[in-house]
Amino acid sequence: MEEGRFCQWGVIRSVLAILQWWGFNVTVIIINKWIFQKLDFKFPLTVSCVHFISSAIGAYVVIKVLKLKPLISVDPEDRWRRIFPMSFIFCINIVLGNVSLRYIPVSFMQTIKSFTPATTVLLQWLIWKKYFDWKIWASLIPIVGGILLTSITELSFNMFGFCAALFGCLATSTKTILAESLLHGYKFDSINTVYYMAPFATMILAVPALLLEGSGVVAWLYTCPSLSSSLVIIFGSGVLAFCLNFSIFYVIHSTTAVTFNVAGNLKVAVAVTCSWLIFRNPISMMNAVGCSITLVGCTFYGYVRHMLSSQSPGTPRTPRTPRSKMELLPLVSDKLDDKV
Repeated sequence: MEEGRFCQWGVIRSVLAILQWWGFNVTVIIINKWIFQKLDFKFPLTVSCVHFISSAIGAYVVIKVLKLKPLISVDPEDRWRRIFPMSFIFCINIVLGNVSLRYIPVSFMQTIKSFTPATTVLLQWLIWKKYFDWKIWASLIPIVGGILLTSITELSFNMFGFCAALFGCLATSTKTILAESLLHGYKFDSINTVYYMAPFATMILAVPALLLEGSGVVAWLYTCPSLSSSLVIIFGSGVLAFCLNFSIFYVIHSTTAVTFNVAGNLKVAVAVTCSWLIFRNPISMMNAVGCSITLVGCTFYGYVRHMLSSQSPGTPRTPRTPRSKMELLPLVSDKLDDKV
């Protein structure tokens, strides 16, 4: 009886964690798009800076003040030799995501982001010469096919936004691959990741944001009809971006690897649906089919990797398949990647 109740509570906790994660992720994406489209605040570098600053403050409060998470110590030398290069890629990844969101609909942007597994495998194969089981290559076919179909049939296609989202996938893949060598020996969770990388990312982006968007932001402050509420929304998006990191940590430790993979792809479907209901961007039938194929392909890819990682020790593995939920945790949380 006690075991049954414990299992039921585990299921309930997992469902609540997933719903919380979905809620923060979808809300951040929608608010970011609202900032660019409805508030006419067309400054993705500044929005990214706000998110970095909010996340840095939030991580400091959680670790140093509330002590909800233990601090993972990093040698001062490693902070510049290892953390700084990863922070640079982290910064580029987030900025490209916001730039793409500025120019293309949420549905299209989220579908392109689903191309990340394919770019990760291709980079490891082309540059790092790693071997992959043929099942991995086969599982990428629906992802690539779905992306192509979605891109061809996208009614609100913008080449600049498309390229930003595509290069964002490459940045995400590079970040994931380099994490193995640059951060070898450190087991970062999402909160400690933000604690160390957000300050560096703010330092990297502050000057470009000031030079490229400073005058535009000042002009917007003088012309915005409802300045107070607009600023609350902009800074609120930064707070929610940090909350998304915390929810990712929670959902990782409350679900299995397979559940996390499926929930992640369903999250994209929820974000696409909600964004369409709010912004009413035109979506053709074939565009919806392409998006669906991509999400199914991503789920199948995650399933294949999980099955290969569960093989017996004598069976060849795909390179660096996560062997635990902690290893599955991305170096920079998908929240911040997606959301921000």
